Amino acid sequence: MQKVIKSVKGDIVNLQKIGIFYNKENQKANYLALTIGKTLKHKGLDSVVLTTNEYDSDITFAIVLGGDGTILRTARFYAPFEVPILGINLGRLGFLSQAKSNQVDEAIDCILSGKFLIEDRIMLSARNGEMNALNDFVIKGDGFSRTSRLYVHINDNIVCDYLADGIIISTPTGSTAYTLSAGGPILFPTLDAMVVVPICPHTMNARPIVIPSCEVIKVTSSQNKPLLKISADGQNTLNLDANEDIEIKKSQYSAKLLLLNLEKNSFYSVLKEKLHWGLSWKG
Repeated sequence: MQKVIKSVKGDIVNLQKIGIFYNKENQKANYLALTIGKTLKHKGLDSVVLTTNEYDSDITFAIVLGGDGTILRTARFYAPFEVPILGINLGRLGFLSQAKSNQVDEAIDCILSGKFLIEDRIMLSARNGEMNALNDFVIKGDGFSRTSRLYVHINDNIVCDYLADGIIISTPTGSTAYTLSAGGPILFPTLDAMVVVPICPHTMNARPIVIPSCEVIKVTSSQNKPLLKISADGQNTLNLDANEDIEIKKSQYSAKLLLLNLEKNSFYSVLKEKLHWGLSWKG
């Protein structure tokens, strides 16, 4: 079996060592991972079944079983290694996935026949690259049901002064996640841009802002609160001193998501299917 597959558009996926990742708390995912491993072996391909606590830097291609959270976690780990990721949805919405559990065989055949493309998705970094995010960074005060005064600087120019529950700095990929719930715009996922969205601001004048990804965002706080919290993709959270300036910019890494040429897999089709976007209400 050929181990390096080239798509019609010239994208390349190396199937030398395939990692099949699943959340160990999901029994359905465990069974499906073992089934996929047998299917790949039957096709002459080597694979290893691992949990999302057992990432292997030698993997050349990753198949991730689960919801968007599982895919985000895997994407953050493999971005520095430029490993393409195929998501199989076992969650609810599954914006980052490309196939359902009953479409796995079809998905594998698509890859082997070159019917795919690899999309680079920009990521964000904070604290000098200590934290990376594919969806978003969320900054909040360390207090339940308390607002924070947060100042947003862009390229060292103060732009906004928010009294709000927090701020979201999002990529286009994350624009259909928390950002959307907070009233932010939906961006096409390959745009080279970032979105700044206040969370429940105490003013009618605060609106989301879309800026080029080359800009550098700095968030500062007033000094009357002891701590701030910053989270990456809603998973990695750090407590920071409120006096610390938080700098967020485009990461040097990008996530590589493998997209299949299946029906209803275009971005606009996904919006319609998963968000019922643009569909009129029928009473």
